[in-house]
Amino acid sequence: MTVASVAELPLWPPVNLDRDPLVPLDAEERRRFAGPVTRVRLPTGASAWLVTRHADVRQLLRHPGFSAEMSRPGYPLLRPLPSDAFRNPPGGFIRMDGAEHAWLRRMLTAEFMIKNVRRIEPLIRQTVDRALDDLRDAGPPADLVAHFALPVPSMVICHLLGVPYADHAFFQERSRTLIDRAAPPDRVQRHVVELRGYLHHLVETKVAAGDRTDDLLSRLARDRVDTGELAVEELVGMAVLLLIAGHETTANMIGLSVLLLLRHPARYAALRADQGMADTLVDELLRHLSVVRTGLARLATEDVEIGGQLIRAGEGVIAVLALANRDSDVFDRPDEFDPYRAAQQHLAFGFGVHQCIGQPLARAELRIALVELARRFPGLRPAVAAGRPPTRDTSVVFGLDELLVAW
Repeated sequence: MTVASVAELPLWPPVNLDRDPLVPLDAEERRRFAGPVTRVRLPTGASAWLVTRHADVRQLLRHPGFSAEMSRPGYPLLRPLPSDAFRNPPGGFIRMDGAEHAWLRRMLTAEFMIKNVRRIEPLIRQTVDRALDDLRDAGPPADLVAHFALPVPSMVICHLLGVPYADHAFFQERSRTLIDRAAPPDRVQRHVVELRGYLHHLVETKVAAGDRTDDLLSRLARDRVDTGELAVEELVGMAVLLLIAGHETTANMIGLSVLLLLRHPARYAALRADQGMADTLVDELLRHLSVVRTGLARLATEDVEIGGQLIRAGEGVIAVLALANRDSDVFDRPDEFDPYRAAQQHLAFGFGVHQCIGQPLARAELRIALVELARRFPGLRPAVAAGRPPTRDTSVVFGLDELLVAW
């Protein structure tokens, strides 16, 4: 059994405006943190175990002896939270364990099955085409993030949930606050209250109206709330989670993916010529870019040995997906971008019972967005000289604030 040393982790990932946004961690950071389980000090002053190897992360995320509940004493936080209520909101099933987590998740599983996502692919294509029209009309030059990467997943998730897209500026601003590690606690608290209030009103309106619309929130209101199985506040919590996760991760993946492909024009041209490579390309992009760069936090509820290191009950753990996705024991030449790589073992969506429920939708949106962009804009290129575009360095979900393009 190994004995780990203690390393400072003042901000994770560190804000470094000189770093290439396509590289989750630079060589020095990888040297310090990649490898065996390591004891680190978090930005809050607490300590936790850092898990970075692919096999160790998989073991951790599937082991029942680790909890995702933020409300547990000792849970490893990367920033102070504004209130205890923020830790365990009703319906926030990704922060739940056991039967309660499984019960809420089962209500959504069928919605995001591959066969159901395939059924809505025409909607995704229509949304992508509309956004590409907007991109064309806005430039050149035009901001690909504002006119394409962000609107596509936002419009799709709004349609699926039954949330008016006309309100996108309101919920996008609040979503960004909630996942910004640098946001002041009072603003986080205010924005979460405002977002929950907005969705509470929407859900109550659907419940009161007996809404027969075939969107997800209407169906859950009709089938679960009306029957007394689900409380309104629980449905609101599920809506908050789905609305944020449904556009933030995919939007940032689209923006970063386009930046990467524009740096590899031959790969971009290949996508246009061979659309059959798109599924393989998407997995490699997810592995290579790993937008959830802060990792996943867990709390040990029993003594568990991970990677030869004993982690005792009550100790916190951070699983760094970005490093696991560049583990040379699993991926040959892990720092290279290879669109023909069989990268299905990546952990970009997590692993185990808390693995992202919306991954079939995210894959479909990313695949269709990139294929259609390459088809309609074969001459796409950066509109400004090579340099670092503005990025969201303190966000839990890393991405670009802007990507100016021309064609």
